[in-house]
Amino acid sequence: MTKQADPDDEDFAKTNKGALRKLARAISLSQGQFSLILVCCNASPQPLQVLNQLEELSSLPIQGLILEPTVDTLFTAIVTALEEPPPSGLVVFGLESIGAIDRVLNATNLVRDEFRKQFPFPLVLWINDEILQKLIRLAPDFKSWAANPIRLEVLNNQPLEWAGITA
Repeated sequence: MTKQADPDDEDFAKTNKGALRKLARAISLSQGQFSLILVCCNASPQPLQVLNQLEELSSLPIQGLILEPTVDTLFTAIVTALEEPPPSGLVVFGLESIGAIDRVLNATNLVRDEFRKQFPFPLVLWINDEILQKLIRLAPDFKSWAANPIRLEVLNNQPLEWAGITA
């Protein structure tokens, strides 16, 4: 009987490093146009570390947005937070903390064309598996603009370790 080996930290760091490079490349390739990029990770990120890593990998200034639990619409939250000039990319954190997430995702689907009209840059939604399933169910047209999610893996629900994910 063969004993199944548990993935070790190095494998996770290598996988996550590749996923982060893929994300940086997707942001770089989408400059000047709207694109929806989903990053699926079931660990709580450290937004500043994520942004620093992405800027290192892409050499582009990337804006971050942490949503408040009381957000009513994703579109308005983004418009309100946008800096001038528009960023090279925007990473949105905190969808999982929104109290009325079903209503927010329904509204997002209804105004999906406004995202393309108003945001000439890649929009990265940092989500977990639960929010991904809700996106598929409640905002299918909006979600259809994204390729398969880029996945970052964690060991046993530990916080995402950035020490091993360096350029």
